[in-house]
Amino acid sequence: MTGLTGSAGCFDAILPYIVTILLISSIYAIFALGLNLEWGFTGLLNFGHVAFFAIGAYTTVLLDLWGCPLVLSIIAGVALAGFFGFLLGIPTLRLRADYLAIVTIGFSEVLRFILLNEEWLTRGPFGVYGFERPFQDVIPYQYYNTFLLILYVAILVAIYASLERLMHSPWGRVLKSIREDESVPSALGKNVFWYKIQSLMLGSAIAGLAGALLAFYLQYVSPATFKPIETFHAWIIIILGGTASNRGTIVGALILWTFFSGTKFISRLVPLESHQMGAFRMIVIGLLLMLLMMYKPEGIFGKKEELALSD
Repeated sequence: MTGLTGSAGCFDAILPYIVTILLISSIYAIFALGLNLEWGFTGLLNFGHVAFFAIGAYTTVLLDLWGCPLVLSIIAGVALAGFFGFLLGIPTLRLRADYLAIVTIGFSEVLRFILLNEEWLTRGPFGVYGFERPFQDVIPYQYYNTFLLILYVAILVAIYASLERLMHSPWGRVLKSIREDESVPSALGKNVFWYKIQSLMLGSAIAGLAGALLAFYLQYVSPATFKPIETFHAWIIIILGGTASNRGTIVGALILWTFFSGTKFISRLVPLESHQMGAFRMIVIGLLLMLLMMYKPEGIFGKKEELALSD
């Protein structure tokens, strides 16, 4: 009986940790699915994806604080992220891939500095907190993260199923043909520029939704939450799971955040100072990612023909 009681106590202690990993993984899986639509299926080299993450988060929480119903705040955050994707796409999607990458990362940094300096709107470096969360008055606090996990997984499944259906539709086949050689769909009478705009808008809207979900989980957002490294986390997730694979993106998110969380326990095995441990963890994570990519360079669910960047 003592052993069973001890096992139950151990499980109760580790359960919140598992829920946290799954929560963050589901948020970043949604975030990366938007980028996978843009890059994996359309060939758009977006290095500023985090900007739409931030737009969705800030729009949602600010509108909520200003008295807008929470559902409408979320819809507005998603719509505004998609709208900014549309605005950014008009002048940039005629550029070559490398120029597009530079413009998008520049846009994300401009937005971050606006969030940092316009304190009258965003509270600047102090961040935004005290906003409402879904059903917070109904769900007991001790079960709230479990509720969020169920909600976020349901949203993730819905987005995954929708993207899979889209990618197997005529619209999705046009996007894939644009990725391979845009002169072919253009010769067949397709408006390649407009299809690219649609892909960027939808991918940005998905990132905006992920931003709102992140805000609800953290209960706080600040410009420091949306640094360029967040975009490259999404890129790592896509490459790990396999380019142009939606299920691979979900698995890649789970693997990456398991690495991030699991390496915290290294401190019990390696006698390093606290200021050294962070750098050592990054080394270990980097080595793990390298080993995985050496074994599966195309990603877990990827195809080798998807490896090359666009010319």
